[in-house]
Amino acid sequence: MPLIKINLLKGRSPEEHDTILDCIHEAVVQAFHVPLADRYQILIEHERSHVRAEDTGLGLSRSDRLIIIEVISRGRSADDRQTFYRLVAARLSDACAIDPADVVVSIVENGDADWSFGLGRAQFITGELR
Repeated sequence: MPLIKINLLKGRSPEEHDTILDCIHEAVVQAFHVPLADRYQILIEHERSHVRAEDTGLGLSRSDRLIIIEVISRGRSADDRQTFYRLVAARLSDACAIDPADVVVSIVENGDADWSFGLGRAQFITGELR
């Protein structure tokens, strides 16, 4: 159920896009305990000149392999969030050779009334989904 927006710099292949999407989804399923078929992802490519992600005093270097991931989701525990951050960075590193310093994640929490999966209904409120 999380809605995931993956922001990348232009220049990756369609195959790498697929791998990135799969790695992030695997982390969502494992960390947030959602069903495998619960997948909502939007990949957005940006010109290099349109993105700034500078060090916040942590000594991180960013490259053109930068990925900024926005997660919009119902509430998740701090432990689940930490697990997600760790899994995403590890999977992207292993499968795509993306440096964990190039993986930025932000989670925005919302509630049951903030979701409609179609048909003009809020399925968490109507009881169609739990």
